[in-house]
Amino acid sequence: MRRYRYVHATAALAALALALTGCGRAEEGRAAPLPEVVGSWSVESLTSGGRTVHAPESARVDIGHDKATGSYGCNGFTAQVVLDGTSSMTVTPGATTLMSCADQDFETQFAKLFKGRLTIDRGPDRLTLKTADGSTIAMTPKPPAVDAPLAATQWTVDATVNGATVTSLPPEAAGKAVFTITDGTAAGSLGCNRFSAKATVEGSTLTFGPLTSTRMACEGQVGAVERALTDLFGSGPLTWRIQERTLTLVAPDGNGLTARAASAAE
Repeated sequence: MRRYRYVHATAALAALALALTGCGRAEEGRAAPLPEVVGSWSVESLTSGGRTVHAPESARVDIGHDKATGSYGCNGFTAQVVLDGTSSMTVTPGATTLMSCADQDFETQFAKLFKGRLTIDRGPDRLTLKTADGSTIAMTPKPPAVDAPLAATQWTVDATVNGATVTSLPPEAAGKAVFTITDGTAAGSLGCNRFSAKATVEGSTLTFGPLTSTRMACEGQVGAVERALTDLFGSGPLTWRIQERTLTLVAPDGNGLTARAASAAE
């Protein structure tokens, strides 16, 4: 009787262990949930005509239920989006900035592919958009970006704005105009001369007081940019907007600037 009980208990434990092992295997084999199409995506690469090119780090797409925004890598863009469930989407390009960019070939190719009807392939860690001719845009999930603060951030002017047109600064002037707003004061460089001024923020407007600056003679493109910034800062309340690390300041007449926030390395 004792021997019979021992064998019976052993068999029961073995059966229980086998059941638990099978349960664990079933749990391990369960497919991970596929990502939603609506969200923020970092562009990884483009493939067209059998050639794959890798994207710059700043290339991204933020897909909403009826629109998309993003960056081709340098220039920003908007588009209207019609989603057909999770299997396809139709993209109608909207506005884009017109800055001269280092990787213009990639930007042109990205803009060419991200339009029209695109089929959607969702993988566990990526989203692939495919055009009618088989070209693809491979993307990986990107955490939502946090906008840089207006105050206590060093801003480097990188482009001028005239209505809907954004034009990058000429190479001679690039990276020279910088400013920071701290405790109600703006200070920095107009590209040649140092300046300071009172800065008042009221909601979405920023107003500079009279500028105090050094008086060096500034010529060429650097001088032209400096004069444009001096006029802008003295034109009255400016509308400001920050998207991730880009600040846009625009006057009522449509003239303005864009500036990028310094990275931790800078």
